[in-house]
Amino acid sequence: MERKQFVKLMAFAGLLPAVFLAACGETTKKENDTTVAVVQTYTCPMHPQIVQNKMGTCPICGMDLVLFDKNNKEASLTLSESQIALANITTVVAGSAVMNNSRTLNGRIVTNPEQTMFMSSRVAGRVENLYVRETGVKVEKGQLLYRIYSEELSALQQEYLMAVAQAKQFPGNARFSEIGKAAKQKLKLYDQSDAQLAALLQSGKVDPYVNYFATGNGMVAELSVTEGQYVSQGSPVMRLEGYGKLWVEADLYPAEAPLVRTGQTVMVLVSGYEQEPQRMTINFISPALQSGSQLMQVRGEIANPGNRWQPGLQANVILPVQGDGNALTLPVDAVIRNGKGAHVWVQTGKGKFEPRRVKTGIENADRVEILEGIASGDTVVVTGAYLLYSEFILKKGSDPMAAHNH
Repeated sequence: MERKQFVKLMAFAGLLPAVFLAACGETTKKENDTTVAVVQTYTCPMHPQIVQNKMGTCPICGMDLVLFDKNNKEASLTLSESQIALANITTVVAGSAVMNNSRTLNGRIVTNPEQTMFMSSRVAGRVENLYVRETGVKVEKGQLLYRIYSEELSALQQEYLMAVAQAKQFPGNARFSEIGKAAKQKLKLYDQSDAQLAALLQSGKVDPYVNYFATGNGMVAELSVTEGQYVSQGSPVMRLEGYGKLWVEADLYPAEAPLVRTGQTVMVLVSGYEQEPQRMTINFISPALQSGSQLMQVRGEIANPGNRWQPGLQANVILPVQGDGNALTLPVDAVIRNGKGAHVWVQTGKGKFEPRRVKTGIENADRVEILEGIASGDTVVVTGAYLLYSEFILKKGSDPMAAHNH
């Protein structure tokens, strides 16, 4: 009896390792299946919050789900035709073209000193009448501006009348004739015209008032006297500014100086009138930096019909820069820039796109020059490049340029 129990126990002990190994094998198989199930995870490129463990479509946008595997280090993306259409991905073949660039210089409109007129007193006396009493008043050439009473002028006129009378009384006396000419010359220095001197001789009465007329069209920019004020000879009375032609001054960094030359034609965009660019010829380049800054200055002149612009307005000067005549260029939207540099997306096969680091050159509003990174004939993504960039980060978990930063 005891012998039979012993045999049974030994048989059971022999079966235990086999049962244990079978159980472990079954557990390992289940773990492997679970691991595979975890790896095979799918997500929506446009809605990463949608995650499933099987293929399908996104319940939000209807796009096909794609495999989500951050362990995949391949630096490329593969999209289906529907994904490319929904992302509006379009491409262009990179090629060479003439690349022109421009620099925008900050500028301002200032008064043209050549259009400025200074009115002063030619005689010492009193401002008897001031016909323009405030600044900002528009005046026209020949308009009477002010009148000065001068006792000294009255004395010179009286002297001239006496000299002429003596010369008539003694026609053969050269000395009296010379005295008369000298008295006449003094009056001319006091701004007396030949017509006024003729009227003085005809009337025989002195006129101690000197009238001053505008020498050109303009605005009264400064008024230095008041009516009844005494002024000395040469004292400033008012300043007139003509706005028919204005200066445009623009700031220039020394490194940009080789791009500018006298006689060069540039475009000027006046603030508020950007749709009406004005042509201007640069006629002056400052040979020294402005005091207290590291800026040079360039200047030109523009016409101002109807006085539509006023000094003080801001203006941008567009400086053309001639680029390489055989430059490899792309549309500006094709280049993605971040803290790690600039890159583009190149189509390497059907539905397959990979990032390429590029080095850019000059750039304008529409195109950018590519110096390194791609070659002529490469198919580059133009629209949808940012979507590819975002999808790469979602699917790979890293920046597309991370592999290029060694």
